[in-house]
Amino acid sequence: MNAILKKSILYPWIIVSLGALYYCYEYFLRISPSVMASELMQYYNLTGVEFGNFSAYYYHAYTPMQIIVGILMDRYGPRRLLTIACFFCALGTFMFASGGSLAVADSGRFLVGLGSAFAFVGALKLATIWLPPNRFALVSGIITCLGMVGAMTGDIVLRLLVDMIGWKIAVYLSALVGVLLALVLWGVIRDSNPSHVHAHTHTTDFKNLFSGLWATIRTRQIWLNGLVGLLLYLSLSAFAEIWGIPYLQQARGLSPSDAASINSMIFLGWAVGGPVWGWFSDYIELRSLPIMFAAFSALLLVCIILYVPGLSASVCYLLMFLFGFFSSVQVLVFAVCRESSPIRVAGTAIALTNMVVMLGGNVFQPVIGKLLDMTWSGTIVNGARVYSNTAYELALTVLPISILLAIVIMFFIRETHGQLLEGHR
Repeated sequence: MNAILKKSILYPWIIVSLGALYYCYEYFLRISPSVMASELMQYYNLTGVEFGNFSAYYYHAYTPMQIIVGILMDRYGPRRLLTIACFFCALGTFMFASGGSLAVADSGRFLVGLGSAFAFVGALKLATIWLPPNRFALVSGIITCLGMVGAMTGDIVLRLLVDMIGWKIAVYLSALVGVLLALVLWGVIRDSNPSHVHAHTHTTDFKNLFSGLWATIRTRQIWLNGLVGLLLYLSLSAFAEIWGIPYLQQARGLSPSDAASINSMIFLGWAVGGPVWGWFSDYIELRSLPIMFAAFSALLLVCIILYVPGLSASVCYLLMFLFGFFSSVQVLVFAVCRESSPIRVAGTAIALTNMVVMLGGNVFQPVIGKLLDMTWSGTIVNGARVYSNTAYELALTVLPISILLAIVIMFFIRETHGQLLEGHR
């Protein structure tokens, strides 16, 4: 069966899709605290900043690991790393469910972040090995799409499971899925593609890796590009992944299930928009113009979402979808990164960019919680703090400011025209 699979013309896509499926799974785990926000805040008696800090434990492991992940991917290849990382995610999820104390839950969340650190970079590394380079923006969008499917599954399906069987059993089931996925990753993924003329699997020379890392770190384009990625990604890391559902419940007066469904529209917008922007950008051979146009559109939409009163649920569905759709242009920063870096250190360059992007979760999840606590009126319902619409408007102002800053920075980033630089092939 495995021999027949390897001869299939679809085999490269199957391998990359499995990497993307792992990214889908880790994203499901990433956003799970927002789905269970009320239950967790009540169970552990958390304030807003404490809940933000708990969720951010994921990023405390994820973000600093990115450089190490990139070097390991370029050195050892994705197969064994993704398999071990998936087991880490399953173990951390089990700890999160079984822990009776916040310290154990924090440790489990940290371990999930550690395993998740390999997902997106690993999937993109598989794409550099198995697929043509002129499809990288499209593939980045497709991988992001599957991640958003995981997020939507978390928002909708996990919420239903929590309501039906309780949050602990739902999380235990999530851990079991991780164990099964790890076995599939090991059985199917391969690190080498001898038929691909552009593919490099991994290098055995750490000296070359570190020299490539140093060259990448010194590249101004990489840092500015990563900062744009961070600012546009806040639509997910600072809003949809943690504060979107509580905002819709408390500031807009929606039920938990309606809030989860509407919040999931941001992920659906990303799921649809990622491949669309990747294809469109590849087609017109431009990166900067799509990013600036979509970012400006996202800026207008988030201002409507946050500051226009009396929005109906149906209007919120549409606005959140469009906000996610235009924000998903962020996937193009990974194409810019790929086109600005030598292929032998592609994993390292992508990881550095992803590290910058994910810093937003470390910084802004607790910051928004702190801003909410500063304007809290003292209201508590069922053991959880309730924040006013005004408090959310103030705390979430970081979103329009960040998008505006991303637009400004784009004027200082060189257009790559969808082409690898000479010497980077």
